[in-house]
Amino acid sequence: MPTTLFSVNTHRHDPYRTFKFQIIIDGNVVAGLKKMGALKKKTEPVKWRASNDPSHERIMPGGTSYEPVALEQGLTHDLVFEEWANKVNNIEGDAAVSLKDFRKDIVINVLNLSGQVAISYKLFRAWVSDFQALPDLDAGSMNTVGIQTITLQHEGWERDTGVSEPTEA
Repeated sequence: MPTTLFSVNTHRHDPYRTFKFQIIIDGNVVAGLKKMGALKKKTEPVKWRASNDPSHERIMPGGTSYEPVALEQGLTHDLVFEEWANKVNNIEGDAAVSLKDFRKDIVINVLNLSGQVAISYKLFRAWVSDFQALPDLDAGSMNTVGIQTITLQHEGWERDTGVSEPTEA
């Protein structure tokens, strides 16, 4: 007998969808999010062999790195992306950049179809490495939404196991 995919909602057979999610920065839900890149990590393989076994190579885990995460937000008057990106450098070009709060822990919530938080991850010590304030502008594309994009470098992520499966009606 297969294991149950959902311990609380045993009637549920389908996994969570990817279109219902929220990002929380500085305790506030970011408005107008369109897309978030995947959380990915890679552990480098270290190859070695013992002197008495020259024909057999062994592999052990080395350092782990985390891929940057991109966030896309519809173009609005919300300044959260721009203000965060501006903390990393000073537009005036001098070295007077405050390093106090340019790194942030952010929360990523996957929501069920009822809008309840079902799965949550925390991204540690993230900072903005790329910021696109405006997309390409084109007078001939009336049905296009403007998108701002930030790319976040970070030092890893962890699932919040304190968030349990919500009961669904």
